[in-house]
Amino acid sequence: MEIENKEVKFGGFWSPKNCQARHKVAIIIPYRDRKDHLFTLLSYLHPILQRQQLDYKIYVSEQIGNGTFNKAIVMNAAFIYALEQDNYNCYCFHDVDLIPEDDRNMYSCGRHPKHMSIGVDEMNYVLQYEELIGGVLILKTEHVLASNGYSNLYWGWGRKNF
Repeated sequence: MEIENKEVKFGGFWSPKNCQARHKVAIIIPYRDRKDHLFTLLSYLHPILQRQQLDYKIYVSEQIGNGTFNKAIVMNAAFIYALEQDNYNCYCFHDVDLIPEDDRNMYSCGRHPKHMSIGVDEMNYVLQYEELIGGVLILKTEHVLASNGYSNLYWGWGRKNF
């Protein structure tokens, strides 16, 4: 897939030219059969990440085959791969169908994990489940390791998050 953003290097990464980024972020997108969603997300996400002056790489992790989807395995595998590839201090797990609306929602890690999709337009910007987080979640490396990632035991769509 080719995006109309000439600044993005082959492999989906970018870093600011005029400054040292304060955050090195791996964006992990679990993917299956949603090419239009992926193209739309990337066309919005790349410019936002660049305006935020982040050093980032986007990992699109796809489950192959026709078996039941396991989003957790797809995300955990991508996390392990990214962890081995570079020294990221921040990981963003990003559903392919959630499009960022505002640059003020920072794709960087703070002291605590950050749930970035608490308000979604099709849900009237109201948090639907107080006991679940998902959609777009940003964690430091130590948070992902301490939680042992996502549970691989849930198969199918929905309610499989932290």
